[in-house]
Amino acid sequence: MKPLVALSRIFVGVLFIISGFIKLNDPLGFSYKLQEYFSPEVLNVPFLEPYALGISVFVVVFEVVLGMFLLIGYKPKFTIWSLLLMIVFFTFLTFYSAYFDKVKDCGCFGDALKLTPWESFAKDVILLVLILLLFFGIKHIKPVFGKLPTTVLALLSFIVSLWFGYHVLMHLPAIDFRAYKIGNNITEGMIIPEDAPKPVLEYSWKFNVNGEEQVIVTDGSYPSVEGEFISVDTKVLEEGYSPSVVDFSMESDEEDLTEHFLNQENLIVIISYNLDKIEYEGAKKLKAFSETAEKNGYQVIGLTASGPETKQRINEAYKLSFTWYLCDEKVLKTVVRSNPGILELDKGTVMQKVHWNDIEDLELPKVERKYELLNLNNRGNLFLTNGKMSTKSDFDKLNQDDITKLYVVEDEEVLKSINEANNSEYTSFIEVELKPQYKEH
Repeated sequence: MKPLVALSRIFVGVLFIISGFIKLNDPLGFSYKLQEYFSPEVLNVPFLEPYALGISVFVVVFEVVLGMFLLIGYKPKFTIWSLLLMIVFFTFLTFYSAYFDKVKDCGCFGDALKLTPWESFAKDVILLVLILLLFFGIKHIKPVFGKLPTTVLALLSFIVSLWFGYHVLMHLPAIDFRAYKIGNNITEGMIIPEDAPKPVLEYSWKFNVNGEEQVIVTDGSYPSVEGEFISVDTKVLEEGYSPSVVDFSMESDEEDLTEHFLNQENLIVIISYNLDKIEYEGAKKLKAFSETAEKNGYQVIGLTASGPETKQRINEAYKLSFTWYLCDEKVLKTVVRSNPGILELDKGTVMQKVHWNDIEDLELPKVERKYELLNLNNRGNLFLTNGKMSTKSDFDKLNQDDITKLYVVEDEEVLKSINEANNSEYTSFIEVELKPQYKEH
């Protein structure tokens, strides 16, 4: 019994520390996973959703601390009882998720290691057996050090865990396991290889044959049955290849501009998954930052899941001049754990990524601005050059060095006023500012 308890103690302690640390590295990401569990579709406790972040921090800090307590032998009874209660709850949660197919990934190891619901359940069953072994062999769990060093180590593990959790919340995860980490190319992450395995599906066709229900299972082909079709259920037997980047887009109200922007150099993307929830102190920094970036030759756009009215209200409130484009909220939460957060992209490659608290750390050396308009031949556009109406042909005659600023404006209220005054149907207008010394060519 004694050697089994010793081995279980090491395995459980190390696993809890590793699992807890990975989630502690990204407590905001774990809180999103908890919100998924709390939703009406899963556990149906939506009143807990506003407290998901606080619960997330408490759970992951407690997980790391319990792992440390077990290894050093601090308060064995409290530690074993806490581990037992925690693993019983997690085992129930993963079984419920797997059996009812509610949550595809439990989030046990964050984004570092994806486990299927049944894999997560199997892992928790193994841990439950090992913790029960510790429970019945608790007399063999002794402190590794003396009373004072053990107490000091226990206290330090709590303080360090709490500090680390706070640090990554105020900045970004220390280790980025996601597909949008610095150095990754978003376009490449979307590619599905030609030889990638396809998903294997099972179709259960239900028919009414002579007054009786009959179910026929196929791999997708419609069965030859002389009866009335009722319904069909689909079951995934084997998951196919899934690219690391899914559902990422950059869209206007009229078109999908994802490919366009992912081919741009020196692109600054300001991300706010929900502008109604944008942090006030972060939003206040965006005006000065975006103006500095544009002055240094960078193209600046916003990416959000919010609607037109909210985008207009935020731009007016914080005097922002860049255009917001659309992307799925869940994707934006994955891209950067900050609201707002800032990325620098160079032809789809993430060059820099920061929390709004670290916006001053972005390095923006002056670059040559290359203006490339958005399929303008297919859109109704008004051109304004230094405040005066002009044409696309006038714009095409300009040299890059003549331009100091260029905006693609899609403000509905402004466009409505222009269209009413001119009896026109412009969908956007291009505003160009030229250098004072500009001369016609």
